[in-house]
Amino acid sequence: SCSRAKDVTMPAKLPVNFFSTRSPVIDLFRGQLDYADHLRQDSEIVLYFFYAPWCGQSIAAREEIEHVASRLSDQVLFVAVNCWWNQGKCRKQKHFFYFPVIHLYHRSFGPIEYKGPMSAVYIEKFVRRVMTPLLYISSRSKLLDFLSNYEPGVLGYFEFNASPQPPGYLTFFTSALHSLKKDYLGTIRFGVITDKRVAEEISLVHSGSVYLHRHVNTSLIYPDDIMNYTAENICKWALENREMLIRWLRPHGGKSLLLNNELKKGPALLIFIPYNPLAEIHPLLDEITKVALEYHNCNKSPAAEPDPQDLGDTDSPASDSSVLDAHGKLSETFSITKYPCCNTVVLPQWHSISRTHNVCELCINQTLGVKPNKVHVPHCNFLEIEAALDSFYLQEHTFFQVLSNTIECSNFLSFYSPFSYYTACCRTVNRHFLSLISSEKTIFQTPKVAFSSHGKKDNTQHSIPHIEDRNCFIPDLQISGTNITGLSCRTNKTLNLYLLDSNLFWIYAERLGASRSTHLKEFAAIVDLKEEVHYILDQNQSLVGSTLENFIKNFSVLYSPLKRHLVDDSSVHVGEQRVITEVTTTTFHDTVFLSEKNVLLLYYAQWCGFCASLNHIFIQLARLLPPDNFTVAR
Repeated sequence: SCSRAKDVTMPAKLPVNFFSTRSPVIDLFRGQLDYADHLRQDSEIVLYFFYAPWCGQSIAAREEIEHVASRLSDQVLFVAVNCWWNQGKCRKQKHFFYFPVIHLYHRSFGPIEYKGPMSAVYIEKFVRRVMTPLLYISSRSKLLDFLSNYEPGVLGYFEFNASPQPPGYLTFFTSALHSLKKDYLGTIRFGVITDKRVAEEISLVHSGSVYLHRHVNTSLIYPDDIMNYTAENICKWALENREMLIRWLRPHGGKSLLLNNELKKGPALLIFIPYNPLAEIHPLLDEITKVALEYHNCNKSPAAEPDPQDLGDTDSPASDSSVLDAHGKLSETFSITKYPCCNTVVLPQWHSISRTHNVCELCINQTLGVKPNKVHVPHCNFLEIEAALDSFYLQEHTFFQVLSNTIECSNFLSFYSPFSYYTACCRTVNRHFLSLISSEKTIFQTPKVAFSSHGKKDNTQHSIPHIEDRNCFIPDLQISGTNITGLSCRTNKTLNLYLLDSNLFWIYAERLGASRSTHLKEFAAIVDLKEEVHYILDQNQSLVGSTLENFIKNFSVLYSPLKRHLVDDSSVHVGEQRVITEVTTTTFHDTVFLSEKNVLLLYYAQWCGFCASLNHIFIQLARLLPPDNFTVAR
């Protein structure tokens, strides 16, 4: 009997150093995970770099990690662990699906996984965030700097006088680390205030209070009476309630639904700018975020940008005044634009003789009634307008009776709340005036104030009013005007705004139509997935606030003057006389649609094998068809 030879398996070669022996990175190339844990005990901040020696991404990231280590090795311990060698403890205990993997530890807290770009500047920025998760806000000017940043900010106030570690401080500190664990882009910044006077600027009076700053919506104070005061809860509350005016997109390079998930939300403005996360100032980014803030600022709120004069007046008599006299307020010259939250309602009931409409400007009047705390100032939203309309409909019969060339205003209480007042200012206009109203410059400007006799019974039929776009009636709010304040709420073509670092993702810009030869890597494009169109900003124009504003306004108008961008193939030579006409983006319309002949058109792709085999049949067909009647194209 012949016995079968045993399989012979060649053992794997012993691993060798991945990093240089002179490198500040400790290289555990045999996968000694237990020794890595031992090293962590003596260091405050530790970065683990788990790699596979054969992995291209690990090899590419090695130089970046060494660069960061050369700058921060005196404050951070850098440990590289070979997690591929089958005899090593790392391979046996960790089961990674990809390499390299970066984990950070702040003392015993961790691991905090870094998922950003494998670029030295981005890694260093993230490591510095883990080193100092809280910014110390020591003065009023630093508070203003913190609040004026476009990224969401969370502030905690703690008195360090009573004890070296005030109650709740460690919890707040840990919540900042939790946010880095959940949000690797590090978009939420955490700050701590120790000065009582600085804390009072944002209405924080009790030690342990936590404040979430928002530019457009109302800023919030952590509700510790409803939610337990834990690090996870504070982090969850901040992430759920943060305001994202503009988002960074950082595709990781592998298969991903990141762009698809964002673009299917609606039209998107993608802005490519060169970005250095370690730079102290970003003038171009500041300009873009200012445009984003104006675009989303639907109530023209002065709170959108903190004004030095506005801070510190929370103790003034005006802020805690009680009910104001409605008639006294109306005795002033009424200007409809002083209310930030208005909607124009056209009553479709025609007056029988004069064929006229009543047009009312319905505003949420925040100057009447009890003023809430400054932190909780109510801002305009659709729910408030809906409530105002409900209250208006209940009293609409009183507004049918008005027949006046001057604007007549009336205040009425909310149907829902005894503290909400609404102001309706109505004027009678004829049909011709309605059609020309967008060019009218005098309507609702310094009108005479008068009270209507709103007690008369009305026998007219009740028809439901419809809301018109308010910019027709208020000249300074027209889309074609000089600013884009609140435009996101005044158009059905609201844009989501995104930023991409052109140093890393310029290939996306080129696919959208950016020039490959340009030295200045700045580019903007609007992508509308639903309409299957995209528009690009002319690269001859510099990417500044004014050009972005015009780009957004031109997209937002009903009949947009923007020209759809189509990708063209510059390598095709169109001028040559051939049996088959080669059609490109630029010649398609003239060759196919405007041709007097019949056109037989073949769509093909370079990678299509069947198209290549069909070519000679198509050429023979082109020779058979009469050239006077047929154009054969592809």
